[in-house]
Amino acid sequence: MHNNFIMPNTLVYELENKIYINLTNRCTNDCIFCLRNDKDDVYGSNLQLENENFTAQDVIEQLTEKLKAEQNPSDEIVFCGYGEPTLKLSVLKEVAQYIKENYPGKKIRINTNGHANFIHKRNVVPELKGLVDEISVSLNAPTPEQYDELSKPKFKDAYDEVISFIQSCSDNGITTTASVVEGYKGLGLNLEDCRKTSEKHGAKLRIRKWIENGY
Repeated sequence: MHNNFIMPNTLVYELENKIYINLTNRCTNDCIFCLRNDKDDVYGSNLQLENENFTAQDVIEQLTEKLKAEQNPSDEIVFCGYGEPTLKLSVLKEVAQYIKENYPGKKIRINTNGHANFIHKRNVVPELKGLVDEISVSLNAPTPEQYDELSKPKFKDAYDEVISFIQSCSDNGITTTASVVEGYKGLGLNLEDCRKTSEKHGAKLRIRKWIENGY
């Protein structure tokens, strides 16, 4: 039995023929280019959660409904919303396990800020091995100073945490991508340094163009 007050929450939404899972609005960064600073929705799906008192089963119910309604079945399910998904690690793992068992053809990706090990005070990457096919980590910058400027982390030495997390994902055999946002209000990044850093720690680099008005 579910409480009615949690039903407005959009926990699952679609974008560019992929299904996304929105687990939280909380984050350990306050990135200056984050879409949620400017709008509440992605392609009309309001990702601002009324509350976060939901369970993995609530997510699974919305997910199965979305999968049944798909016109063009997606090949990928992505944990990415208006917050840092690894803050809800136990829910994430339970939902990922469900997907693996019931939709084995679906690729699972997490888009993360790379702070999970700091958040949970342990290396959580081995727990994700076998559940997640790819992890995309927001590297955001080539140096700690520029990272702090862009990402505005809520704790010290966050850039080191991100680098360590990328390395751990790579060491555990999970396909790992480091991402940066290019073109935010003319702010320049040394993309070659970002690429070198990514590759040094076993990740490929993905350059995302800043979208002024979001999706």
